[in-house]
Amino acid sequence: MQPVFLLTDLFVYAILLFVLWYMWHVRSDRNLRANWRLAMKRPVAMVSSMVLGFFLVVALTDSIHYREALPSESGQAVQYSSEASSVLDKVLQPLATARERSYSEPLSATAFKKETFERDGVSVRDYPRLRFGGKHLTDPATELSSDVNGKSWSSVGMSFIIVGVSLLLGLLWATAATGQAFSVVWKRFVSGQTEWPWRTMAITFSVMVLAMTWVIVLSQGYHVFGTDRTGNSVLVFALKSVRTALVIGGLTTLVVLPLALFLGVTAGYLRGWVDEVIQYIYTLLASIPDVLLIAASVLLLQVFIDKNQGVFETALERADARLFFLCLILGITSFTGLCRLVRGETLKLRELEYIQSARAFGVSTPRVLWRHIVPNLMHLVLINTVMQFSSFVLAEAVLSYVGVGVDPKTASFGVMINTARAELAETPLVWWSLATAFGFMFLIVLSANMLADAVRDAFDPRTRLRSASPVAANSKASTEGVAA
Repeated sequence: MQPVFLLTDLFVYAILLFVLWYMWHVRSDRNLRANWRLAMKRPVAMVSSMVLGFFLVVALTDSIHYREALPSESGQAVQYSSEASSVLDKVLQPLATARERSYSEPLSATAFKKETFERDGVSVRDYPRLRFGGKHLTDPATELSSDVNGKSWSSVGMSFIIVGVSLLLGLLWATAATGQAFSVVWKRFVSGQTEWPWRTMAITFSVMVLAMTWVIVLSQGYHVFGTDRTGNSVLVFALKSVRTALVIGGLTTLVVLPLALFLGVTAGYLRGWVDEVIQYIYTLLASIPDVLLIAASVLLLQVFIDKNQGVFETALERADARLFFLCLILGITSFTGLCRLVRGETLKLRELEYIQSARAFGVSTPRVLWRHIVPNLMHLVLINTVMQFSSFVLAEAVLSYVGVGVDPKTASFGVMINTARAELAETPLVWWSLATAFGFMFLIVLSANMLADAVRDAFDPRTRLRSASPVAANSKASTEGVAA
């Protein structure tokens, strides 16, 4: 096995290291730790974090690429495959290799359209059996419903065992950590009277385990989300699209953040001709339609790739280069909004007393910007960054829909929606590809937006009081009552 590092893989690892560093930094900063604790004590924030955490794990497993060793005789040099695979590809290999001839509905044992074939030596026109879906059934017409119900109840039982064991271990750990009786811990957990929203987290964990167990059990004999025109599993394509969506959101945000922060703070603090030049730059970029600029840039890159085939060894590297370049262009065309916000806030902060005092004591401009201006802007930057993440995920779908997004061979929700455009005109209607893409995108974007709302309420001083947990508020009220 030979490791392969794509451009986007390196940035995914860099983002992961940055997140780990930021978590360590939060632990050493009392104010940041208090704000994040306030945000995570909200049930909606914990639910969103758990859902996003699942998608992040999927994206990370799809970002570990390697080339498999080819069979070779003894004494010969080891040869590797020309195409790279990921850990997620290895996990999904049974589903990826279980290809059908064409469309098939979710949890179906027969094809979606009638075909002419021979049955018992007689030419008939009917719905043929699938190669994989329901192949263990003798008579799908009578056995399909009972088999699906049986597997569903089996998945419910398995998930019940997993959730029950996990809940019991968690309660025993809480009993040992707090020194309270098990009945007291159980009563507080059931009533939701805990400092952290453990009850909400347990419900979310139960739903996630149930959904994953149901999909895993039924995938042993069926295509849970159906197949596309070429007979490939829609579930595999959707899971592969998660990495593309998160790379678009994370990498583009990584491009926007330093540009907007540096230019906005510099323009707002220095003012004068520096402010005029920076305003001219981002006003000029904002005046150009984003779609036209992105389309022109992507087409230029495609021409370069076609004329320089030797630069990229495999089709995966060519598609990855296009994805990386798309993130850069999307970030350059999207930093103007955050730059305006940072500039306006800096203009207000530079007139406050502590900034004037620092300047009067002779503190240098870089130190004032780094120690006094930037920390007081980070709550706005953090909130805007999380909210822009979801908008970038949606932007990729729109760009791929109009044909200027990622490579058509790259798995993405935009490609799924673009393909579904033709499928919606089919008779009968092919609906499951669009529904799957919509469901996955809905979960990612909704989770990011809900987490952004919780972070905004915790980090914005004007709304921080509304983020206080009910348990903390009740305990504070009871303490004040006792003191009175």
